[in-house]
Amino acid sequence: MKAIATVAAFLLAIIGANWALETWGVVDIGFGLTAPAGVFFAGLTFGLRDVLHEYGGVRAVVPAILAGAGLSWLLSDAVSIPGGVTSIAVASGAAFLLAELFDLGVYAPLRERNWPAAVVASNIVGSIVDSMVFLWLAFGSLDYISGQIVGKTVMTLVALPLVAMARRRYKQPLVDMTVMVPGDS
Repeated sequence: MKAIATVAAFLLAIIGANWALETWGVVDIGFGLTAPAGVFFAGLTFGLRDVLHEYGGVRAVVPAILAGAGLSWLLSDAVSIPGGVTSIAVASGAAFLLAELFDLGVYAPLRERNWPAAVVASNIVGSIVDSMVFLWLAFGSLDYISGQIVGKTVMTLVALPLVAMARRRYKQPLVDMTVMVPGDS
């Protein structure tokens, strides 16, 4: 049930990102930076992907990523930005798919060794990939990259306690406290 709720939240964040961009375009995100309005919702997806990983493993994450990429493409099918290389639909779907797969590729191998580092590193990698691919394809430039990365980093910090709660409540301890002594088996 928790995995289903997390998938729903994950997909709602994708809907929110697309809706915000189409509704408000580019916005001031603070710190003297601007970014496409969906930046905060998009940043939240990385943390939600990590929560889903804790609840359902890779078997739940990969279909959710594919569904999210398809949903991103469907939601923005007819919208394009002057100067962009392609439609927002293609840019959003491609950026989401690549970023979430990069996020998964960093998170999965690190989560058992250093869980907090896994969340932060995977979200940063995912944010950079998402920002570069989306901005280049949708806008034809990387003008908003600083705002994108800062906005998504803020959402990583917001999501970190959610991932910690999921990890504690569902299955695995954050730190393995077992001490192996030579000669013990």
